Amino acid sequence: MARDFDPYAVIKYPVMTEKSMRMVEEENKLVFIVDRRANKPTIKRAVEELFDVEVEKVWTLITSRGEKKAIVKLKPEYKATDVAVKLGIL
Repeated sequence: MARDFDPYAVIKYPVMTEKSMRMVEEENKLVFIVDRRANKPTIKRAVEELFDVEVEKVWTLITSRGEKKAIVKLKPEYKATDVAVKLGIL
């Protein structure tokens, strides 16, 4: 996946639930559904390139629907609310 890197292929779409909105507002985290084959460094790079931010940490999990969910914590100097507004989810 790293050879011909396409951040749009890694990040599928943002998750818009009450819990993910609370994470955006209170914990400076964004939640995305990502490609199942993407690893944490790839997800970090994709988010940094797409939204022009710096990522502090990435958590991943496989949902009960078989999708891969990534929780991305931004560094303190960047605001998740700003990215959420750009995405149109706030």
